[in-house]
Amino acid sequence: MRYDMGIKQPEVKIYTTPTCPYCIMAKNFLRENGIEFVEKNVASDRAAAVEMVEKSGQMGVPVLDINGEIIVGFNREAIKRALDLK
Repeated sequence: MRYDMGIKQPEVKIYTTPTCPYCIMAKNFLRENGIEFVEKNVASDRAAAVEMVEKSGQMGVPVLDINGEIIVGFNREAIKRALDLK
């Protein structure tokens, strides 16, 4: 299932660092499924890092915020469930 015109896009934020391979995998997964997202680089954005830790209680990346549901790490099945993908 792809999110197309007429269907409300989910609100997705992904907290990343430039050297994180799982961050790259998560972003690629979102792109492959037509999901728009806002990327926050916690290595260069201190406010984003604080926001990520407050939301997740974690220092590790990636952290995804999908419509308020927090997913720590690249957990493909949890991401699919949060996005209602088949």
